[in-house]
Amino acid sequence: MRSGLQSQLEPFLRKVAKAPESALLLDYDGTLAPFQSQRDQAYPYPGVALLLQEIVRDRRTRVVVISGRDATEVLPLLNVHPSPEVWGVHGLQRLKPDGSTEMPQLDERTLEGLSDAERWLGYQELLHTAEFKAGSIAVHWRGLSDNDTEALRARVRLGWRPIAKQRHLDLLEFDGGLEIRARAADKGEAVRAFLEEIGADAPIAYLGDDTTDESAFKALQGRGLTILVRPKWRTTSAQFWLKPPEELLDFLSLWLKSCAQRDALNNRGIDDREIKVVNQ
Repeated sequence: MRSGLQSQLEPFLRKVAKAPESALLLDYDGTLAPFQSQRDQAYPYPGVALLLQEIVRDRRTRVVVISGRDATEVLPLLNVHPSPEVWGVHGLQRLKPDGSTEMPQLDERTLEGLSDAERWLGYQELLHTAEFKAGSIAVHWRGLSDNDTEALRARVRLGWRPIAKQRHLDLLEFDGGLEIRARAADKGEAVRAFLEEIGADAPIAYLGDDTTDESAFKALQGRGLTILVRPKWRTTSAQFWLKPPEELLDFLSLWLKSCAQRDALNNRGIDDREIKVVNQ
């Protein structure tokens, strides 16, 4: 990791080392795993799952994956045991470590809107481009040529915009597609809900790559650490930028080392001034 960046992260990681509980909130596609045109092949960057598994097993960090995917898709790809929490559909759907799920009842107008959006895709013979989730439908164009991408984007926007307006749904473009979704499905709302469940002093970090993560970055401002994870910089409200996979792996390694230092603090009563995060 860049030395300047590591020194900037050290004050936060010292908090992780000292705190009795902490939280690591993570987007999946583009953050923990590189994008793939075959979505069922989007496995994590090498080494990521192993580090996350060790962090989960330490039991002092609450690890939550907040993904646009259906929550049930994430765990087989991530392959971490024991399983972390997964909040799918941008936080609307929650899959707990014990396997139980929580999903709010969607109102009739939302359900009708999603049905209208699906029927429109059928009329346009575009069902093969779509991913259907509880509370949303996403059209993907990753892997298409620039001309085909622009044609599909414009076509779907034109068809879905009046449906979204009439049925009070959100229409949001993400890296590689366009999604029509229930307004309750929002990563910023998910982060705010999470903050109500964890101690006010617990250090929290959120890592994401996409424009859909911006609402989460903003929701955590003044309360936690926000990190953009992507190969190329883009304008963002996140505080820091990591290039995957190397810098992502470095960050997770430093988090794990901080957890180990927390154990040492508890066992030996080391003064906080003695804590220094090192990248080995």
